[in-house]
Amino acid sequence: MTAMIERNTAAKTPMAETNQEQNLPTRAARYLLAGLRLALGWVFLWAFLDKVFGLGFATEAKNAWINGGSPTKGFLSFGAAGPFQGFYNSIAGAAWADWLFMIGLAAIGTALLLGIGVRVAAAAGGLLLVLMWTAVLPPENNPFMDDHLVYAGVLALLAVTNAGDTWGLGRTWARLPIVKRFGWLR
Repeated sequence: MTAMIERNTAAKTPMAETNQEQNLPTRAARYLLAGLRLALGWVFLWAFLDKVFGLGFATEAKNAWINGGSPTKGFLSFGAAGPFQGFYNSIAGAAWADWLFMIGLAAIGTALLLGIGVRVAAAAGGLLLVLMWTAVLPPENNPFMDDHLVYAGVLALLAVTNAGDTWGLGRTWARLPIVKRFGWLR
């Protein structure tokens, strides 16, 4: 009888270890993706806060949105280059462009930090990043690739892996009736 128990235990142990070994990379990947989600959320939200209040990093206080500055005027007027320069110059400082840009930064950053609506945030953030990439074509240090495209790719990865579920409110958000009905809101 003892030999039979030992055989059964020995047979189960490798399987149990295999499952734990298989789950470890999955758990590590979930935490890594959650960390990337939080980091990108902070990138978007920080850009919003700096432009609103002119915290002195990318935006001086005198150019802050609350002091009458335009979050799009400076860069789109003087920083845009390449084949789309004329388009970006034409919308620089437009009230609708300022509002869309700022709402986008705040909403994307908040959604990513909270882990809710990550798919929508990833789509909107990806679009915003690709538009920012087209404003400076070709990139300064590479024929076509820069951090905007890498960030857009990371956002897509976050969207398809439900990265809001770890260290976020993604699971709670997913239980809402409207999110259950429209999965793209997840």
